[in-house]
Amino acid sequence: MKNEMVSKLATTTIASQSSGWRKPSLGASLLGVLLLAAPAWLPYVGGYNDIASRVLIYALAAMGLNLLLGFTGGLSFGHAAYFGLGSYGVGLMLKYATHSVPMALLGGTLLGGLAATVLAPIAVRRRGIYFAMITIAIGQLFYFLAIRWQSVTGGYDGLTGFSRHAIHFPGWTWTLGSTGFYYLVLLCFALGAALLWVVLNSPLGHTFVAIRENQKRLTFLGVPVQRYAAVSFAISGFVVALAGGLNALLDNFTSPNSLNNTLSGDLVVIAVLGGMRNFWGPFVGAAIFVLVRDYASTVTDNWMSVIGLIFILSVLFFPLGIMGFVQRKGKRS
Repeated sequence: MKNEMVSKLATTTIASQSSGWRKPSLGASLLGVLLLAAPAWLPYVGGYNDIASRVLIYALAAMGLNLLLGFTGGLSFGHAAYFGLGSYGVGLMLKYATHSVPMALLGGTLLGGLAATVLAPIAVRRRGIYFAMITIAIGQLFYFLAIRWQSVTGGYDGLTGFSRHAIHFPGWTWTLGSTGFYYLVLLCFALGAALLWVVLNSPLGHTFVAIRENQKRLTFLGVPVQRYAAVSFAISGFVVALAGGLNALLDNFTSPNSLNNTLSGDLVVIAVLGGMRNFWGPFVGAAIFVLVRDYASTVTDNWMSVIGLIFILSVLFFPLGIMGFVQRKGKRS
């Protein structure tokens, strides 16, 4: 009976707000086709494979954060910790343990994800601003650890001396040049998005949304809210760590900046800009953020001012984010 009441609360809320992730859409299929064909059409619009890879990496990280932020209602300003741990995990694995890119990605994802799993019960003991402050403190803890542990992490100079290697299969070798690596990122992005989709469309995902909408009611129903919030935090951490590992492979380098709270703020901006309550909102936000940053940084050193202006205008005129605005306009028409 309790589970039925929780599911009813969640599904009623979802239906009333039409958050846009309950059913696969034609738009998602078209997006998949565009992404698969990206190396063919990007040169005609002035793009290149590495920037497409970075869009997907940031989109995956923001979608992972958004499971906690947009669907569970927990504002984290420390998720760069798990992004950076995934990044350092991949770099250290490739430098000291293995030349296998899949094994390094697995190691980095486990490092960041397990850290999030261990720290989640501590963070979710508080809500609101206190939760955000705890996540900031956790993020800074790992940031200063990376700076001080110079013999392992390289300190301020970052971790170098590793690179991505071809993936060997029986009778076939997957070379990770610019195009090959893009398709590796696309594969990981698809797997991460599929995981999040399945979770959000399951009773567990409905419970996350119910926590966001009415935590007190769930508490009165006897639902262990903190336990479910910790699960959301942990899953989010695994997805963000995977994105961090891919980012290390893209640059063949990682540094304490991948653990900095500035990056955590960027992920929040991406999610809000695209639309926190829309499944594909963070993807749209990541595309805008990365492309504007890439162009603006070639024009001015104050490119963050351009990002800030776009964010302010978005909050003023599109409070539900870009995808939220598009979805609302589509329903009206």
